[in-house]
Amino acid sequence: MHLTGSSGEHSLLRNEPATLKLSIAWLVLRLFWEAMPSEMAALTVHIAHGKAAFFSWHRRFISVYEQYLKDKCTYTGALPYWDWTLDWENLPGSPIFSAVAGFGGNGDHTAPKGVGDGHCVTDGPFADLHPLFYGSTLRPHCLSRGFTDFHGRNASPAVVQEVLGSADYETFFLAVENGPHNVAPNGIRGDFYSFTAPYDPIFYLHHAQLDRLWFLWQRKDAGHRLREYTGRTDTSNAASLEDLLVLGGLAPDITVSQVMDTEGAELCYRYSLS
Repeated sequence: MHLTGSSGEHSLLRNEPATLKLSIAWLVLRLFWEAMPSEMAALTVHIAHGKAAFFSWHRRFISVYEQYLKDKCTYTGALPYWDWTLDWENLPGSPIFSAVAGFGGNGDHTAPKGVGDGHCVTDGPFADLHPLFYGSTLRPHCLSRGFTDFHGRNASPAVVQEVLGSADYETFFLAVENGPHNVAPNGIRGDFYSFTAPYDPIFYLHHAQLDRLWFLWQRKDAGHRLREYTGRTDTSNAASLEDLLVLGGLAPDITVSQVMDTEGAELCYRYSLS
């Protein structure tokens, strides 16, 4: 499946151009996590996890990332997603971990030990990626992965359909965060096992798929769900569409209401419905 422009559909990664992989590597290191790792880690801890902003903050984050790819790396496609419902029975065998057409595989146990219970990734286009931080700590290292048993049940079509059947937003985002979302960090480990997970380029494809689930859930009752936003904030207040999505200076702060609709004023994309 090929990518279209940003006003078209985001799509599944299958043999995407090498320019995307190289652009991702450059951008991960130069724009995001060398500049502000402690601020961004704090934001992801306190704003984007276990709170109402789980979806809205990440939607803003990956959309800003996509725009940087276009502006700084002359990338002309759209941000792809990893539909793990196609791979759930054998996630380590997913094409995304191919050394030739994907993002490289597991850490090499014969290579030096990395971070997050992982070892250095020695194959694929990111074998030479060397992040500087792990969490908020300066700790130069190789891109690391350390696959566990990597159970895919929570990424299965049955579980995804179950969470898409959630009756309200708070139930939905908690079910996704504690289910499909956790499959990747718990299974891949390494850099993915920290709040500096965006050092692993697969982070963006994983969160694009999670964003797609929100898109699909919203489209089940668009008249209501494009405005439905419930739960708590990082200060334990009731969430509001006027809450700010803060990226630590990476991009201007905007309100949640501005990212509720992927085809609204701030955003301009849609996902495949199947």
